[in-house]
Amino acid sequence: MKSNKFYLKNIYFSLIASSILVMSCQKLDETPISFVSPGEFYKSQAQIEAAFASSMYKLWSYWGGYGYSGQNCFNNDDQRYGGNLVIANNFGKILWKAHYAALLNINSAIGGMKKGNLQGVPPATVDLLMGQAKFLRAYNYFMLVRMFGDLPLLTEDIPDPAVAKIGRSPIADVYKLIVSDFTEAIAKLPATWPTAQRGRPTRDAAKGLLAKVYLTMATAPLNDVSNYAKAADLAKQVIQSGVYSLVPDIANVFSTATKYGPEMMWSFNSNYQAINTDAQIWRPASLGGWGDFSVQPEWEQQYPEGPRKDAYILTSANGNYYTSPAYGYPNRPTVKKFMYDTPQDFKTYSSIMNMPILRFADVLLIFAEADNMANGGPTQAAVDAINKVIDRANGYKNNTLHPELTTNMSKGNFDTAVIEERNQELCFEMDRWFDLVRKRILFQKSIPSIQQNFTDDDYLFPIPDDDIQLNPLIKQNPGYVVVK
Repeated sequence: MKSNKFYLKNIYFSLIASSILVMSCQKLDETPISFVSPGEFYKSQAQIEAAFASSMYKLWSYWGGYGYSGQNCFNNDDQRYGGNLVIANNFGKILWKAHYAALLNINSAIGGMKKGNLQGVPPATVDLLMGQAKFLRAYNYFMLVRMFGDLPLLTEDIPDPAVAKIGRSPIADVYKLIVSDFTEAIAKLPATWPTAQRGRPTRDAAKGLLAKVYLTMATAPLNDVSNYAKAADLAKQVIQSGVYSLVPDIANVFSTATKYGPEMMWSFNSNYQAINTDAQIWRPASLGGWGDFSVQPEWEQQYPEGPRKDAYILTSANGNYYTSPAYGYPNRPTVKKFMYDTPQDFKTYSSIMNMPILRFADVLLIFAEADNMANGGPTQAAVDAINKVIDRANGYKNNTLHPELTTNMSKGNFDTAVIEERNQELCFEMDRWFDLVRKRILFQKSIPSIQQNFTDDDYLFPIPDDDIQLNPLIKQNPGYVVVK
């Protein structure tokens, strides 16, 4: 039986002051009757940081946001069990609501800073705060535009978002804001933060996410291939900066010791004051879990044997293979990479696991894909980048089931191999769905039993019904029922 404890959670900063925690939850988490003008609030650094904390709380909370409920929005990829490509109205609603609630806090903070409310705060500190604000806003819109397409584009210049009636801006316009915000963040964020402030976004995290933005813009639906070179350049800058690196042992990539680096570039953060959803969701019954999330057996069976598979996927428990009744519910492979809680944490339902948003391995693969496509074939630099990921996956030994790539490959074959490497390395990190969407390979990668449910409309989630009903200027995505 699942624990029904309620935990008040704030995860933006690992060690943020308790007074800010209280303020962010008591004031910023309330649903306002009307918009609170930045002129009436956000007059101190603490209030700005509370807005950041509250915005992240919307996305990552105990049993909420991407911590649990949002995970189910990505079960139609080929990795997770339970997807059927029958995407009904209001699918993804929880994430739409969470991101727009986060944006309300972020835009309010930006508006307050732009009005000059931070009197007496050093300009360098204001720049750091603005860099974080622009980073967070860009991240929220990047997630939304990939899920929903055209968006109501709310910024600090909208006087009252609570009552504003605006339509959906084209995808290209949304990306224009995302690029602008990440670019400003790169200029204002530091290379690293002190240990007491770890968890905040860094300059390279902004570069890495902007590289992913450009990579997405180079593929569907915009298909502007000029962005491949931009993605490669930014990813290369991150690689050459030397700030981040791969964790050498694949078995230690997901651990409490490495949750803040050297590979984790930006994550949803958890600690004992702000715990993650109970770790039992990832484990089968025979290991004391609940089996909430499990792995598509057809996908697991195609995953090459080796150290990485042993580290990322659980296929046996107590000596029993998952097809054995003794393995326990759900009698399917389960996700092993997030099982790094200590025994005591597991017993007390106190998971402090971080959920990665961007890892250095992802940046290496972004560079490999973008550089290959920009240059009409794999360069040595692209090959070297992806082979770092492959070598670690194999325990630095030759593996005929998972060989290194070479410059002799064609552009198309190399690209296919990079996407497959992303599939294997970044599994269960809510990234696979976006690769299937931007490469337009959802049908090909779906298991045969559900392919009859596929349509091109599946590449976008539906706009929530109540938003359409409240604002007649917001139109529904194709393929979904239009509710009057």
